[in-house]
Amino acid sequence: MRPYLATAFAALVLVAPVHAATIEEMAGQMIVIGFDGTSADDASVGAIVDELAAGRLGGVMYLKKNVTSLANVQAMNEAFRAASPDLPPFITLDQEGGAVERLTEDVGFTEIPRASVIATQNDPAAAEAIYARMAEGIAENGFTVNFGPVADLNTNPNNQVIAKFGRAYGADPETVIAYDRAFINAHHSVGLATALKHFPGHGSSTADSHEGFVDISKTWDEAELEPYRELIGEGVVDMVMVGHLYHDTYADGDGETPSSLSSRWIEGVLRTDLGFDGVVISDDLEMGAIRDHFTLEETVIEGVKAGMDILLFSNTGYQRPGLSGEVLQILVDEAASDPEFAQRIEQSYRRIVSLKESLN
Repeated sequence: MRPYLATAFAALVLVAPVHAATIEEMAGQMIVIGFDGTSADDASVGAIVDELAAGRLGGVMYLKKNVTSLANVQAMNEAFRAASPDLPPFITLDQEGGAVERLTEDVGFTEIPRASVIATQNDPAAAEAIYARMAEGIAENGFTVNFGPVADLNTNPNNQVIAKFGRAYGADPETVIAYDRAFINAHHSVGLATALKHFPGHGSSTADSHEGFVDISKTWDEAELEPYRELIGEGVVDMVMVGHLYHDTYADGDGETPSSLSSRWIEGVLRTDLGFDGVVISDDLEMGAIRDHFTLEETVIEGVKAGMDILLFSNTGYQRPGLSGEVLQILVDEAASDPEFAQRIEQSYRRIVSLKESLN
């Protein structure tokens, strides 16, 4: 959380929720969903607008398939914002640079190099200027959250998801911290939130969590936590995105559970050891590491119990228009039968509201 938000956050904790009157509306804020559609006139986009207006949804995630022109993106984002003006939705995308971009030159957006090239060719100050120009374009098109920077260490040159695409700034924690800070500062300068990823560290892994179960027990090192420790200590981290990574040292009580569903990782390491009290968001909960091993109900309930604040679904695996409603119903039903679960929803809601109120 940014330092200047501390007082506002404390006030929120001390009073009843100011925007939501029901557990359903609080739970709705915990859901960010992908969608079909490329135009504000599309029925699928209209359905998202209706869910936002009803307080049943916290935000949307763009994929490249949603972007056919910047004009269409701007119109959709205007509709999303107008649907919930008092509590603006998180309008999110992955715009790292290099291979991971949703806004591209094909639609007139200026692309930038991947992280490894940025770090090789620019010092952190020059990198911040590059990211500031990118962030300005993202904000001008109506987005509020960019899922970056990557905090992974490039410790496995054969890594299939980080090293392969040059998504890490380097193998040394201090290097990664310096460029992560540049990325974050650039986005904050135009009122955008960011998400440090992929906790607890995907850079040493030997498999891709998009495809299936990823065991980092023999490859992961505690040095991979250093970017989180330092930047959380500086108070500049808005969100931490938790990956779907398994480590046997942290498995007692969780079984073979990935970090995104593990209270030992989220409440234990991230919240307690590293002192993070901001918004925790999952990586896409439709990746193979989750969908191949857990039902939708298990994913939702175990994620929230583990300490997750925002449940991110790309809606590319389930591919059904009512997915956000299904997730919401699971949350509401579980809250009705478990007071502790309902309390967790309220805690997440307060963190989400605090962050949303800080955004332009």
